Amino acid sequence: MPRRAAGLLVDCLRAQGADRIFCVPGESYLTLLDALYDAPEIQVVTCRHEGGAGFMAVADAKITGRPGLCAVSRGPGATNVSIAIHTSEQDAVPLVVLIGQVARRDRGRGAFQEVDYAKTFSDMAKGVWEVSDAGCLPEVVARAFHVAESDTPGPVVLVLPEDMLSDTASAEVVPKLPVAMAAPGPEDVEAVLELLARSERPLLIAGGRLGAPAGRSALLKAAEAQDLAVALSFKRQDHFPNDHPNFAGYLGFKIPRPQVEALGEADLVLAVGTRLTDVTTQGYTLPHAPLPDQPLVHVYPDPARIGAVFRTTIGLPVDPVTFLERLAEPPAPAVAARKAWLASLHERARKLAAYTPQAKSDGVNFGAVVHALGRKAAPDAVIVMDAGNFSSWVHRHWPWRPENLILGTVGGAMGLGMPGAVAAGLRLPERQVLSFVGDGGMLMTGGELATAMQHGLALKVFVSNNRSYGTIRLHQERDYPGRVSATELANPDFAELARAFGATGLVVETEDDIEEAVAAALAADGPVIVDVRASLEAISAYTTIEQLHGAAKGPKISK
Repeated sequence: MPRRAAGLLVDCLRAQGADRIFCVPGESYLTLLDALYDAPEIQVVTCRHEGGAGFMAVADAKITGRPGLCAVSRGPGATNVSIAIHTSEQDAVPLVVLIGQVARRDRGRGAFQEVDYAKTFSDMAKGVWEVSDAGCLPEVVARAFHVAESDTPGPVVLVLPEDMLSDTASAEVVPKLPVAMAAPGPEDVEAVLELLARSERPLLIAGGRLGAPAGRSALLKAAEAQDLAVALSFKRQDHFPNDHPNFAGYLGFKIPRPQVEALGEADLVLAVGTRLTDVTTQGYTLPHAPLPDQPLVHVYPDPARIGAVFRTTIGLPVDPVTFLERLAEPPAPAVAARKAWLASLHERARKLAAYTPQAKSDGVNFGAVVHALGRKAAPDAVIVMDAGNFSSWVHRHWPWRPENLILGTVGGAMGLGMPGAVAAGLRLPERQVLSFVGDGGMLMTGGELATAMQHGLALKVFVSNNRSYGTIRLHQERDYPGRVSATELANPDFAELARAFGATGLVVETEDDIEEAVAAALAADGPVIVDVRASLEAISAYTTIEQLHGAAKGPKISK
């Protein structure tokens, strides 16, 4: 039976499992909004900026493992959401973005807010399809969700001319297409076991494709069965218990060089469920590109990723979870030196994670706040991290366990802190949601606190207010010591700002305030913003400005 295309589109989204769509409304897809009015099973979450809507969709996908969904209007709306499209590509997260488009008769005329999205997003999206024929909607929507989830997950953009959405169509809805995933053969696992039998110092680098409960379980079983040292890739510290004897540390930004060198002593690297990207490989040095210093086994579902950067001894484009499950079946080889290797790496990681109070005269050491929260938070707390140096304390000192869930941007985009917390609060209302945000990121998308208030979400947001773009300031102080340019910030009182939204606002001015503020924040019913007047001198968990000046390697500049 013929029906309006917008209604057909909603039915297609429902068939793909969509139950939530994040948006900023726009006239270019008004007909779709009208159709969603009659589909209460798909929750429409109204956001205050398309960047925030896109970040919420990315965070929702990180939580569910299914494509996140957002809708934006043409032109400005589409360019605003590009930060989420880029994050989806960098983080390998499935995302479907619906963009309204000018009417078909006006395409190519330079009409109001007209953009050629195939050109705009060709370098970021896995696919960009403009649907001019309403009858093609079922096929294209099914393909979009399938492509977003397949191989290396990522973003897909569907462009919807506004007049097409009012057409009638009689096409049948296409059900969800299965995502193919190859399983390793017995000979594949046997070949890896033969390498392990000759290895005294095997290192398993675990990545994001092991984030689901089955992946975390398989990782633990394989590590224990084969006596493997486990190093977790960037933003994946929740995949493996950090207090386990096989935990060897994590591979994130600016970790101490001795830690990287110790991991680099491995005589075999098993990279499982990771693409082996820039940060995780410490600038393509662990393993070394293009020729690793040790045999490399790379297990990842996308064959295009294997061997593309690193010469690979064994490359398996298969399901990494199934691979680890099968690797865990035979007993470990009796290699005496392996126990000592594990013990030394774990002790190094344990010492690195230990918190030592280091008070500063110019503000609160943000590590003290993280340490206090780590002792009092729920064991299964969802930890949302915006991008910035402040997050180094969370990475370093949080007592990470598989019950936790990290939401952060592998690609380093600022702005996820508040939108990610909103997405977590909506999807996991029974969980405690804690968000760590810098003062820079807070003013990028902090307006989404209004969305949190609208939905009554009990988010706890801790703002590291050191009055600086800290990450860039660190680089600046290292390379051009004392020559501060463009990184100083003038901030509002974030606690008062929270109260203006109707949320609870708290202030931490000294370290003596921390325990009381943490207890009050965790006990509050609704959203809480804690303004931590943080030390700038303690610019990260691994260095200070004074230390940076002492090690400065920048050019000598005559004044």
